Amino acid sequence: MEKLWTKHWPKGIPQSIEYPNISLYDMLKRSTDKAPNSTAIIFRNNQITYEKLNDAVSRFGAALQRLGIRKGDRIALYLPNIPQFVIAYFAALQVGAIVVACSPLYKDKELARIINDSDSRLLVYLDKLEPYVKSIQTTRLDHFIITSINEFEGEERVETRIKRGKSFRMNMKQLIEVTRDKSTPPFLDPTEDVALFQYTGGTTGIPKAAMLTHRNLVVNAIQFASWLYMRDRDVNLSVLPFFHIYGITAALNSPVYASSKLILIPDPRDTSSLVDAIDRYEPTVFCGVPASYIALMNYPNIKQHKIRSIRTCISGASSLPQEVQRQFEELTGGRLVEGYGLTEAGPVTHVNPLDDPGKNRPGSIGIPISDTTCKIVDVESGERDLPPSEEGELVVKGPQVMLGYWRMIEETNLVLKNGWLFTGDIAIMDKDGYFRIVDRKKDSINVSGFKVWPREVEEALYEHPAIREAAAVPTLDIESGERVKAFVVLNDDFKGKVSAPEIIAFCNERLASYKVPKIVEIRESLPKTQVGKILRRELKQS
Repeated sequence: MEKLWTKHWPKGIPQSIEYPNISLYDMLKRSTDKAPNSTAIIFRNNQITYEKLNDAVSRFGAALQRLGIRKGDRIALYLPNIPQFVIAYFAALQVGAIVVACSPLYKDKELARIINDSDSRLLVYLDKLEPYVKSIQTTRLDHFIITSINEFEGEERVETRIKRGKSFRMNMKQLIEVTRDKSTPPFLDPTEDVALFQYTGGTTGIPKAAMLTHRNLVVNAIQFASWLYMRDRDVNLSVLPFFHIYGITAALNSPVYASSKLILIPDPRDTSSLVDAIDRYEPTVFCGVPASYIALMNYPNIKQHKIRSIRTCISGASSLPQEVQRQFEELTGGRLVEGYGLTEAGPVTHVNPLDDPGKNRPGSIGIPISDTTCKIVDVESGERDLPPSEEGELVVKGPQVMLGYWRMIEETNLVLKNGWLFTGDIAIMDKDGYFRIVDRKKDSINVSGFKVWPREVEEALYEHPAIREAAAVPTLDIESGERVKAFVVLNDDFKGKVSAPEIIAFCNERLASYKVPKIVEIRESLPKTQVGKILRRELKQS
């Protein structure tokens, strides 16, 4: 197969890289050995060096082992982007546990579903999320470790060692302080041992865990850092949530591999904190989603801030409007290009070249990164390779591709075939080897990079006693790319008595904010097939 994209390959980046056979924790250890006194984490007014970070990781790893955590156990993290996430993440990996990253936007039912499916034994969570944690005591969790957002800034500490059923709720900072010994890392095979259960809806919307190995994630961190020309003197604006695979690789693993600095932003929607961090620390690398760049551009008097420190930006998770790209590059003087990836590939597979503005193709996802190949195949059988300019399903191959889905052999076999990962996205490759996504085979809604599955929203809607029929579809949104729109039919007894705002408020109590319908249209009926299936396609067009 001819790799047309090699004609436009960025200068200074090898098409194939020799990757070290190491674990993710080894990656942190290497950066610590290389630059122990360099700053690793910047959080508000505090800075943590690589040496202090690694020490906290090793102490917390020892605490986990004292609690009986062993290789292969699952540890769930229910945290925003704060130092405790980084510490718990690398500590779990150091002792051979598997990280299960849970969005702090999840409500109790969503959290319980992930905890139960993964068989997680231990949960590290933020004190503000305690109300949702309380209701999941029926899960297999053996240990609860609590922390607060300000805990590592001073003397603040939440209550410790409180009895919870058969286990105790413990305080993270105290565990680290009282643990004097270091963890004893078990033997890990980076190629075979799983590091992360990353939940995704895949092609059906049923939550499933993509099993990503240490090698998958180390490779993708190196691929991405290499493509961005990331250096140890770079300052990364880590605004992408770490519970999202894009954030794990682009905003955490890659900067750690490069021994660079991470500015942690707990709430990506807090633009004022984002601007304050830019003024204070002058970041050079900023990976995000279109909504983040739009928010910065619209911030009052943004040109008076130190926005021109930004050198490199990658936009992913949803399509980047060309006008946003043009205006942001004009504002910063840096480069903003679009990339592409999916959870099952760790996630990055494509990015536009950064070495020459002439190699960037607005509207495209770019070309495959190092050691990654792809092609377009026919949608019907997936067995016929298509030539340039023909639409088909995008399939990819590379060392960053997952082992498969946890406990879902049939689902795994649907997407992993003959060494290729079938993405579910309809794309075109042009004559120069650049790829463009034209449609989604998957029936998902992409809200600022977060996948929302209609089934989840509809299940919440059907809990309302007034609703007889419901359907959720995407609708375009200038800031988030897409947002959720719901169509409902009311039961006869409730017609004229229930309003759209009331239905939205009802969903807000049951779903993460990005999953809540922003528009609800009440109808007398919904379009259906002859067998009674609701035609979402017609609703999208209405």
